[in-house]
Amino acid sequence: MRFVQLWFSDVLGTAKSFQITAAELENALEEGMTFDGSAIDGFSRVQESDVLAVPDAKTFQLLPHPGEGSPVARMVCDVVNLDGSPFGGDPRDVLRRVMDRARDVGYSFYVAPELEYFYFQRASGAKTSVTVPPEPLDSGSYFDLSTHDLPSEVRRETVLTLEEMGIPVEYSQHEDAPSQHEIDLRYTDAMTMADTVMTVRMVVKEVAARHGIAATFMPKPLTGVQGSGMHTHMSLFSGGVNAFYDESDEYHLSRTARQFIAGLLVHARELTAVTNQWVNSYKRLIVGYEAPVHISWARNNRSALVRVPPTKTGKAESTRIEYRAPDPATNPYLAFAALLAAGLAGIEGDYQLPEEAASNLYELSAHERVALGIRSLPGSLSEALDDMEGSHLMASVLGDHVFEWFVRNKRSEWADYKAEVGEFEWRRYLTAL
Repeated sequence: MRFVQLWFSDVLGTAKSFQITAAELENALEEGMTFDGSAIDGFSRVQESDVLAVPDAKTFQLLPHPGEGSPVARMVCDVVNLDGSPFGGDPRDVLRRVMDRARDVGYSFYVAPELEYFYFQRASGAKTSVTVPPEPLDSGSYFDLSTHDLPSEVRRETVLTLEEMGIPVEYSQHEDAPSQHEIDLRYTDAMTMADTVMTVRMVVKEVAARHGIAATFMPKPLTGVQGSGMHTHMSLFSGGVNAFYDESDEYHLSRTARQFIAGLLVHARELTAVTNQWVNSYKRLIVGYEAPVHISWARNNRSALVRVPPTKTGKAESTRIEYRAPDPATNPYLAFAALLAAGLAGIEGDYQLPEEAASNLYELSAHERVALGIRSLPGSLSEALDDMEGSHLMASVLGDHVFEWFVRNKRSEWADYKAEVGEFEWRRYLTAL
């Protein structure tokens, strides 16, 4: 190994890095490596630009390196100010602060996300990704078994690559839409998992590119089929014991679990701009495509926002809840921080869990949902930002730097989207009006 890539994330969850030689690694671990934060969107202002990237030794991994040549390693970094204090724009520190708060009251936070994504034919020649709809590579659906199609082979190679890197994959499968696939990661603490999600997204794209195809985590790349989600399974542990499990409860849910779920439901609208941060995210969160729309919880009802999967017999440690709204294009550090903070608010505030949503919520009328007290998630990025801006919880969780920059950046994205005239308008209005 001759080179080490130092990775970190910007506020939107885009992976950034620079490379050092192995000889510089000891100095990087002891003192950090200075870089210009003003060059990173959402980081420092020009007049306060220099920051330090401090590698986390626990994140050392050798990157896949097909062909000849010396392997390259990567380490995920914390970004700090020159005096060593935490940098307010570092998403990793946002998550760390919330995890530390959970630890102060006796909890460790574990997550296991399911990452859905699409493979498409790579555009070439006159075709460009911005003017021509993406072209799926297969017509498969849920759990289709195929031994020869390229996307399945690429997915298998991706899983093997992740396993070689020490990233355990619990499941992989074809998803419902054409060319849509899923990789489910094995439970670990939220910080390790956020680092892992950043790595998995990079590996998925790199392996696809080696085969001449494109992979995308765009939430809704195709019209008329379901989009890609990142259903996130969560649990709290206390003293090595799953704090969500209660043998005496009919659902095996402890009071802590019920309060945590209630916190997610109460604060769902406020945190949706973080878990679903793109204009395109809200093309997925619509009725009819298996994505959650209504704020509710249930055990076996997949139309609910929060699902409680059945606990395996004799496996109390597997008790968990599943939050189904996030998409795989989120910043995992901020998303996990927001979800944990909402759950902790429910525990600390002794929130009361409403009745389980027993019916298919998609089949209820708006009047019936109102009668049941069931609200809906925001219907657009603008609506989500309205809720986020009024949230004391999200402002506290993200901190001034990230909160203010995030809202400003997303308002700009929405303004650009509103000003854009596209294919829908041309098709619907150009000749009719």
